[in-house]
Amino acid sequence: MINDLWYKNAVVYCLSVETFMDSNGDGVGDFEGLQRRLDYLAGLGVTAIWLMPFQTSPGRDDGYDVSDYYNVDPRYGTLGDFVEFTHGAKQRGIRVLIDLVVNHTSDEHPWFKEARADKKSRYRDWYVWSKTKPAAADEGMVFPGVQTSTWTRDKQSGEYYFHRFYEFQPDLNTANPLVQAEILKIMGFWIQLGVSGFRMDAVPFVISEKGADVAQPKEQFDMLRTFREFLQWRKGDSVILAEANVLPKENIEYFGDDGERMQMMFNFHVNQALFYAMASADTRPLVKALKDTEKLPKTGQWGIFLRNHDELDLGRLTQSQRQTVFNAFGPDKGMQLYDRGIRRRLAPMLGGDIRRLKLAYSLMYSLPGTPVLRYGDEIGMGDDLTLPERNCARTPMQWSNEPQGGFTKSEKPVLPVISEGPYGYGHVNVAFQRRDAESMLNWTERMVRMRKEAPEIGWGTCSAVDCGDPGVLILRYAWRDNVVIVIHSFHDRPVEIAFRLPQDNNDGPLIDILDGHDSRANHDRRHHMVHEPYGFRWFRAGGLDYLLKRRRA
Repeated sequence: MINDLWYKNAVVYCLSVETFMDSNGDGVGDFEGLQRRLDYLAGLGVTAIWLMPFQTSPGRDDGYDVSDYYNVDPRYGTLGDFVEFTHGAKQRGIRVLIDLVVNHTSDEHPWFKEARADKKSRYRDWYVWSKTKPAAADEGMVFPGVQTSTWTRDKQSGEYYFHRFYEFQPDLNTANPLVQAEILKIMGFWIQLGVSGFRMDAVPFVISEKGADVAQPKEQFDMLRTFREFLQWRKGDSVILAEANVLPKENIEYFGDDGERMQMMFNFHVNQALFYAMASADTRPLVKALKDTEKLPKTGQWGIFLRNHDELDLGRLTQSQRQTVFNAFGPDKGMQLYDRGIRRRLAPMLGGDIRRLKLAYSLMYSLPGTPVLRYGDEIGMGDDLTLPERNCARTPMQWSNEPQGGFTKSEKPVLPVISEGPYGYGHVNVAFQRRDAESMLNWTERMVRMRKEAPEIGWGTCSAVDCGDPGVLILRYAWRDNVVIVIHSFHDRPVEIAFRLPQDNNDGPLIDILDGHDSRANHDRRHHMVHEPYGFRWFRAGGLDYLLKRRRA
């Protein structure tokens, strides 16, 4: 089962081909450049690479406006280059996941061009139309403040088309059986080329009812089962990682009661509570979020992340909690986006404080689920707030102190490389950090290795242990008679804590697997320890020798 459910103990690395490594000097990253960096990723210890959109696109929304699902954008290479990349990844034991963007297409996709040109076209019903502007056209925008409507009049056809996102991204009519069949064909095509699964974009919108007369759209969850069944028929261990920022009570609908739908989902609920805990030193909402999202089918798994390519969405927090996070990590309006989130990278959000950065990433590796690391975060890359919307956190990878950070030999990269300030490539780059044993990069490599050596986190049962201090989070994982304890202090000062573990752990030592500071319970059967500001520790209960003695007994 462990081999079949490989994603339970994986470490995923998300990157954009466009901004990772340019091999031909045209200023745009490509698959040949990415292939040259596979040894770097293998050395980091990642077991899966998630590629952001790379298919043919006009590029008006960073590739999420797809105009050909069956090809590679010429700027990044060819299908042959893609296959060489997936083959190279497989040789290094790395799986490949790709973005599946099927809620909408580009308005330059041949399907939409034909649909708008001829109302009798076979593709007309592949999109959602209305003869008049619906009453709710100015509601439900994904990008408030930037987007003004979800229905736009098409001059060529004389009717309105539905678009949950930008107006140049018309929604597909996913309820149409022909559209669903095409989605399966798209998945089958990339599986055949070496892909192990998909990060499905905007899943709630994909399965939602669409139409001018739909006042309260319902989700068509059976669609998810269709996707899952098809993938498992084609490639038994392939997966779908769903982007679905929904309420905890709705999660099980996406996984399925018996795990017959999505294998994985990003845990947005825990992500937002985590940032509130870092801003307030109050872990109680985080503990509640963990409790609210603990119910999963046996094959289900959470994707745990800190920052991604979008804004940090804080929409599920209360207004006061959200303001606390804004005050701490994005106080200026220019750092905020869509009235709900922060558009910064993690390192500048935390003021470059290495203690808090390590605390945050230790949490990511030790929360229940599979960690998803974003490119550049392993070296603490910064952001460029002069760039519009989310582009500020999508700047090219910083490889060295060479011009353009070693990303390209072109003087005009696809996005400006950060060159000024403390996060400029002259200070923050891979080459410098590889030579520094205490660097963020080398620390990340050690943490990735430790996470892979603690399968209890990916497979086990998680429970919170109370120490009487809401600023300290203690999690206990149990799996196959093994127990891992992780402790994180959100305080900016040293604190002393005491806690008692369940009866089965109280008579053995806690073996520190980070730095060797073991712990034994006192006569009161409680563990007493002092944590430095933003300190964290990972323990195994009992240790190997103790566990062997217990089994012999």
